[in-house]
Amino acid sequence: MTAPRHTLGAVASTVASALLVLSGCSSDPTQGYSFANTYDTEARTIQVPIFQNKTYYKGVESELSEAIIKEVQNKTPWIIDPSPAADTTLNGTITSVQLRQTATDPSGYVQELGYIITVDFEWVDNTTGKTIVGRRNFSGADTFVPTRGVSEKIEYGQTSASQRMAKDIVSELRTKW
Repeated sequence: MTAPRHTLGAVASTVASALLVLSGCSSDPTQGYSFANTYDTEARTIQVPIFQNKTYYKGVESELSEAIIKEVQNKTPWIIDPSPAADTTLNGTITSVQLRQTATDPSGYVQELGYIITVDFEWVDNTTGKTIVGRRNFSGADTFVPTRGVSEKIEYGQTSASQRMAKDIVSELRTKW
């Protein structure tokens, strides 16, 4: 028994479309669209010590470092190695933590606060001692709602800002485009 013509035409059209899309992709991400990994594959392990904290907001340093470790494990090909024998090390310092009003109601009560973390970080190749990526005054933020009804605590803002900052930092560790 043979398949109906319209079914064969649909299959052929789908296969042709897939081949056309894949032929437009490059094997090198610096040369155009690519499905290749954009993280450095020469480095196999990374050490992420707890970031230094020069602010009065305690606990944000360990929360941010933990979020970075989870992001590295989820998004990169690297293995976390807590020892100094790792191929690379990501060091950082939290230089500022700020709370900023982002929304108020007509009576002047704060409806939403922004939790802003600013860090300096550098990713170092442990074999050569050279800095692979370094950023100063790198900021990340997220908002939370402390008002009645929602009543999110400041810890919620700290956690969500740390997670956002971790995603942004790990994204900065991609190979140069």
